[in-house]
Amino acid sequence: QVQLVESGGGLVQAGDSLRLSCAASGRTFSDYGLGWFRQAPGKGREFVAAINWNGGDTAYAHAVKGRFTISRDNAKSTVVYLQMNSLKPEDTAVYFCAARAGGFTVSLRSEQYPYWGQGTQVTVSS
Repeated sequence: QVQLVESGGGLVQAGDSLRLSCAASGRTFSDYGLGWFRQAPGKGREFVAAINWNGGDTAYAHAVKGRFTISRDNAKSTVVYLQMNSLKPEDTAVYFCAARAGGFTVSLRSEQYPYWGQGTQVTVSS
């Protein structure tokens, strides 16, 4: 089992940047594919970005493609990052990190991730 702890959320203005971090512990980091999801008030959880076990494959939601970047470096740390640039008010949500064993390919489906962090709030003001 792997434990996930997100950090880096906050209140920013439209156009600003934030970098979210998700620290993993408990099992071999490279055994897991990772994803970021978000949930806005009154809405369901939606896919944001995913990365496979070695960082060689990534995927992004259409709404964030070109603005967000997911990354990991298994040789340096057990952290996955989500760099968020050109933030918009519609990016306001609680952002969750998730992990799934294997992870040789990316997954956009939340039901395929059994391990979740507690979430970090991102608020973008206009």
